[in-house]
Amino acid sequence: MSYLRTALLLGLLTGLLLAIGYIWSGISGMTIFLLIAFVMNFLAYWFSDKIVLAMYGAKQIQKSDQPKLHEIVEKLAKKMNIPKPKVYLVNLPVLNAFATGRDYKHAVIAVTSGLMKNLNWSEIEGVVSHELSHVVNHDTLTSAMAATIAGAIAYIAQIAWYGLFLGDNRRQGGSLIFLPLVLLAPIAATLIQLAISRNREYAADRTGAIISGKPLDLASALEKIANVAKNYPLRGNAATSHLFIVNPFKGDALLSLFSTHPPVGARIQKLKELAKELK
Repeated sequence: MSYLRTALLLGLLTGLLLAIGYIWSGISGMTIFLLIAFVMNFLAYWFSDKIVLAMYGAKQIQKSDQPKLHEIVEKLAKKMNIPKPKVYLVNLPVLNAFATGRDYKHAVIAVTSGLMKNLNWSEIEGVVSHELSHVVNHDTLTSAMAATIAGAIAYIAQIAWYGLFLGDNRRQGGSLIFLPLVLLAPIAATLIQLAISRNREYAADRTGAIISGKPLDLASALEKIANVAKNYPLRGNAATSHLFIVNPFKGDALLSLFSTHPPVGARIQKLKELAKELK
């Protein structure tokens, strides 16, 4: 299923870029954008994880830097029967984490400095178990590609927006060719919605909680992370919001288009029910 979703993303990207090329310059524009689509598909598949890490300035940390965190990642990876992922730190005060990488052999776990400072080790273990579950469930390739592709399309839409109102040919009405491109931002949001089901968060919560044996610690971590995200939201690229364990961005109208997370309260309730089952 993960490979089918990846193929769907690549196909939709190619189709959208061909449409952009045709709007821009007919058949010749389609030819140019076909080449662009080929390059973007290649980059999205092979380098989307590196692009995502670069977007947030993530830095790899060694075991000597955070021995306890590495110990947790190693222990959980062994339980899940996957190689130990590389561990990265994102220098952000918000509490959050994400996993990326095209497969479990190239997986990366990234945590924010805020999460390390404000959660206890049991809660951090719950968060790591959730993120490793995304690796096991083959969510990470699709998530990273969706962030890369939708971010690129949103950027094209932004260029079109400026072209529509500031273009030199505005007086002749030529800038109206940019109008369809302005609509690409919600299309980019739809791309993510098609590729990433909200159910994947429930599945990662459950898988991680069972393997770590810490459903209540994960629930506690989610509550703390959500409270910080609500009171101190980030301003950034909403196309990457689905990567994080809890959406960290400001909840405006545009962001609602990109919503791929179920309500945190519902996730916490399911974890509490799971804790009763595991007793």
